[in-house]
Amino acid sequence: MARILYGIHGTGHGHAMRGLTIARRLRQHEFLFVASDDAPAVLEPEFSVHRIPNLGTVFKNYKVDFAATAARALPLLLHRKRWIREVGDLIHAFEPDACMTDLEYFVPRAAERAGIPCLTLDHQHVITCCRHRIPENLWWDTLVQGLTPKYLFRPTAHNLIVSFYQPPVLPRYNARVVPPILREKVLAARPSNEGHVVVYQSNSMHAGLIAFLKAATERTCYVYGYSRTEGRDGNVVFMPKSEDGFLEKLASCAYVVMGGSHTLMTEALHLGKPIFSLPLKAMVEQRYNALYLEQLGYGMQADMLRLDPGLLKAFEFRLDEYRSRIAEGSFCGNEAVFSAVDSFIRTGRL
Repeated sequence: MARILYGIHGTGHGHAMRGLTIARRLRQHEFLFVASDDAPAVLEPEFSVHRIPNLGTVFKNYKVDFAATAARALPLLLHRKRWIREVGDLIHAFEPDACMTDLEYFVPRAAERAGIPCLTLDHQHVITCCRHRIPENLWWDTLVQGLTPKYLFRPTAHNLIVSFYQPPVLPRYNARVVPPILREKVLAARPSNEGHVVVYQSNSMHAGLIAFLKAATERTCYVYGYSRTEGRDGNVVFMPKSEDGFLEKLASCAYVVMGGSHTLMTEALHLGKPIFSLPLKAMVEQRYNALYLEQLGYGMQADMLRLDPGLLKAFEFRLDEYRSRIAEGSFCGNEAVFSAVDSFIRTGRL
């Protein structure tokens, strides 16, 4: 048995669910998580969590609130030595054999100071560590927003990237790209098609989306993540937060309308669901996900702020085509990830 100190980015549930799935499978090892915000609620029922502030992102009205995000991050960065020192004390007390990070700032820096190998395991570094052919309208945003995963959450000496698209790795990085991790409940789900639509956006939702759904389709749309969580407006049904309820609707829907979250995209694709993606412009990783989604023929991307009902009608016309392309793909890399992580824990190498 080995001890693993695992830093988790706390905004949203995707990072924490990935860490939880890994820790559940590799129970022969002892895991201690470092996390805050949304992550502890996912992790603490089963594993120990040491809470440290998170360099998270603040969203408002379907946009990144840069002022609030900066106001949150700057004090943490100004006092980063304190938090790195606290993680260093945790390392001294816990005596981990290896460290891991899923877009967490403090653990890899403390591990480096302590001379302990640290594995980066996330999706965001597909931008940093891989070569892409992207349209001109993404060049500037990639340059500017790519600074975050390149320098703030910089790659470590060992990088495992989970992604439903697998571009070539740049030679200067020690990195591997593998298919995504899927949680146990998704693997156990049995997909069907009852004709309804699942609509989800975890990073706030633009008010105009409801009018768009009412105008663009006659299908019943079950909406999650909206400020309203009950009742009905035409064909739009507002749903309360429920992991099991959401997964049931996801498994039985005709297609998904969502932002650009990689975690939900991979779950939907694994269940054979075409995706109409509305990525946040201020999050270049979401825009990459939506770009590859469209290029691979798994769905369509659109701009949330420039929605036209004709877009969704055109998307619905191509549903059979999207389903055929999705059926040709492979979206579960659990065994490859578990094997790579276990090898890293035992040897300190990928």
